[in-house]
Amino acid sequence: MSKELIPQGLIESKIFTVRGHKVMLDRDLAMLYGVTTGALNQAVARNRERFPIDFMFQLNHVETKNWISQIVISNSSLKMGVRRRPYAFTENGVSMLSTALKSPRAIAVNIQIMRTLTRMRRFMEAHSELKLKIEELEKKYDSQFKSVFDAIKMMMEPPEAADPGPKKTIGFKPEK
Repeated sequence: MSKELIPQGLIESKIFTVRGHKVMLDRDLAMLYGVTTGALNQAVARNRERFPIDFMFQLNHVETKNWISQIVISNSSLKMGVRRRPYAFTENGVSMLSTALKSPRAIAVNIQIMRTLTRMRRFMEAHSELKLKIEELEKKYDSQFKSVFDAIKMMMEPPEAADPGPKKTIGFKPEK
């Protein structure tokens, strides 16, 4: 197996769920491919017929604000950070990018992304099968094992976002 160009963890960190789809955003894909976001979007625009709405869509204003707040991007009022709503590429859209971006790096990175998405899908399928098996066991055994099954279910559920409380200001504070 060839050496990976990009660490799998980095690719996984760039995959988001938007509108119920696992997607990657244009700026993250551009960074992975080693091109500018403008160059990526220009290649897509030249091949627009290859990117129907189920392959690529633009985030709406609310989704963009949520994404910006999640990644703590710079203040847009100062013309820094995101100046427009990003495009989101589904798995099919990422696959189609290999036809629009033909550099050797883009092809190699695209292969890695597709493998990562496949691994994630297999993991989720295995996770759902395990959940079904536990539910079957729970029906089979009496209530004395309820606490065991409850503990297993808690471990399988993703942790809920806890309220961290008030945020502390970090950095230099000028004297008045």
